[in-house]
Amino acid sequence: MTRPVLALTLGDPVGIGPEITARTLAEVAGQGTHHGVAVGDAEALRRGVRAAGVDAEVREVSGFDAEPAGEGVIDILDTGVLGTDVPEWGTVDARAGRAAVAAIEVATRAAMDGQVSGIVTGPINKEAIWKAGSQHLGHTEMLGELTGVTRQDTMFVVRNTAAAGHHLRIFFTTRHVSLRRALDQITQESVGRSIREALTALRVFGTEAPRLAVAAVNPHGGENGAFGDEEIVHITPACEQARADGLDVTGPVPADSVFHQGLTGRYDGVLSHYHDQGHIPAKTYDFDGTISVTVGLPILRTSVDHGTAFDIAGTGRAHHGTMLSAYLAGVDYSPYAPKIRETYGS
Repeated sequence: MTRPVLALTLGDPVGIGPEITARTLAEVAGQGTHHGVAVGDAEALRRGVRAAGVDAEVREVSGFDAEPAGEGVIDILDTGVLGTDVPEWGTVDARAGRAAVAAIEVATRAAMDGQVSGIVTGPINKEAIWKAGSQHLGHTEMLGELTGVTRQDTMFVVRNTAAAGHHLRIFFTTRHVSLRRALDQITQESVGRSIREALTALRVFGTEAPRLAVAAVNPHGGENGAFGDEEIVHITPACEQARADGLDVTGPVPADSVFHQGLTGRYDGVLSHYHDQGHIPAKTYDFDGTISVTVGLPILRTSVDHGTAFDIAGTGRAHHGTMLSAYLAGVDYSPYAPKIRETYGS
């Protein structure tokens, strides 16, 4: 597409998704080089516009090929799940869960069919989608089923880094499990697989000769076994095998240093081993500028990396910085959509 079109799902319609989507689309409306179209219930977006105090008209479109109306107009493809009966702000509601799922399904089909360059997903409430009958743990698992993919990974992108033009990417050996279970899942095989998947993703997203650092797990990298043996038994052998295979892999590097080194441009990516090891440095450095990309799907998907914030939904206090960053990352990465499909398509 000469002008990338992105589908933005509202997320849970009673969370902050409609507000941050309204603010994001209002901010980028009128920029003729790209076009964002919301997907969800039109009434929920209109309510989000009012709550956010956005001076914009909500226009319902019948397809993603609609010409942008310009500044002051936000487009939405209405899924029609809720009609005018939008549940109360900040409540776990099965109807809201159904609406969130429907938006994801519509946007994903559009991306699979090539109608949009990619999707940008707003935050969903897992309890609400479960009440609606979904069996999925969350977005990633749902997208995997919709696209026919059984394994996906998360790539954090820290967009506002110190080195000009440098976006640090952070990957994860394990994801949503307890720290105790995560340590059990760190094996030479899992680390080796994650190294290769991270390097593949870096190449897909435009880095021709990627440099990857692998974090250590234990303090000071384990101090030769004094503080733990995960580095000796699992992580170092995986790194050595990767280097023997000709891959540019450094590590294990103590986690209190590796993210700083990545942020200053020494590495293109860092492989962390558990959820908070990668999330905390990224979000501390730049909460609003850090976004999530799901790699392994045959479509481009960027996302906010925060929840529905039911406690402030409808108050107009929600900040849209991460949603805007996710949208702009989608625009930046849209030229890679064919490569994404080629690499991860079945």
